[in-house]
Amino acid sequence: MTFSSETAAILVFVAVAAGIMWIGIGVAKARLTASDRLAVYGRESLRSEQLKKSVAERAIAPVLLGAGKFVAKFTPIGYLQWVQKKLIHGGLQSRMDANSFAVIHLVSVIVAAITYFFLLSQLALTGRMTVLAAILFLVLGAFGPIAVIQRKADDRKLAMQRALPDVLDLLVISVEAGLGFDSALARVVETVPGPLSQEFFRMLQETRVGVSRRDAMRHLMDRTDLDELRSFLLAMMQAEAFGVTISRVLRVQADEMRVKRRQRAQERAFAAPVKMVFPLVFCIFPSLFIVLLGPAFISINENFINR
Repeated sequence: MTFSSETAAILVFVAVAAGIMWIGIGVAKARLTASDRLAVYGRESLRSEQLKKSVAERAIAPVLLGAGKFVAKFTPIGYLQWVQKKLIHGGLQSRMDANSFAVIHLVSVIVAAITYFFLLSQLALTGRMTVLAAILFLVLGAFGPIAVIQRKADDRKLAMQRALPDVLDLLVISVEAGLGFDSALARVVETVPGPLSQEFFRMLQETRVGVSRRDAMRHLMDRTDLDELRSFLLAMMQAEAFGVTISRVLRVQADEMRVKRRQRAQERAFAAPVKMVFPLVFCIFPSLFIVLLGPAFISINENFINR
């Protein structure tokens, strides 16, 4: 059974992409199960627990995690800070740190370069196609991992933005029913699933171990980077500092969040006609012109031009 050069190139590209994903998943699992390894330390089941893990998690992930400290020395200034911030915003800080991502990023660039030269040797590309292929693989290798964590952060931010008005409504109901702020927040965390509830639960955990509520709220603002949540937390900190009734502040904030949600919906509705212009002009109108004017053009051609 023989394969053409195009088929072989596609198979190599798919295998390389699957290998990168396999390594990344192994690194994430290795980071996520660090506490589990400490929990079974010193027991007889430690060997069996380790043997149950995949090869990527047992062999490749420790090498990449160890190489992360070396690779971090050659990264641009501010790169690791930006990556760590995006990992926190995307909720990935428990699975991967900035050093591990830097190694995966470097491996992605190297693999993209190797794949490009392999395809260049297998396919007969012209000069322009060679440049386009080089740009394509450069973008995939250099910006692919960054786009993944950026997309994770944006999706998580959007999910928290959508859940915030409903969470505030439940907080208002719980506080007006007689619960304290912490108890009401704990009830909301148990009731509403999602990333926003996870962040509120972490804030509650920080306050329970001795962190002041103001510092816990500031940590929450740094982890989420959501403007609506930031304004809510600042209002709560000011209410706590000046002794304002929390239920009144929550009611005002809940009404404001509902107004902002309605304004965002209206903004998207007003932007819909503008976004529909390009599909109408380039996709729908040509089809309509062909259907409506095609028979007329054929009739004109038969009656006047062919005579």
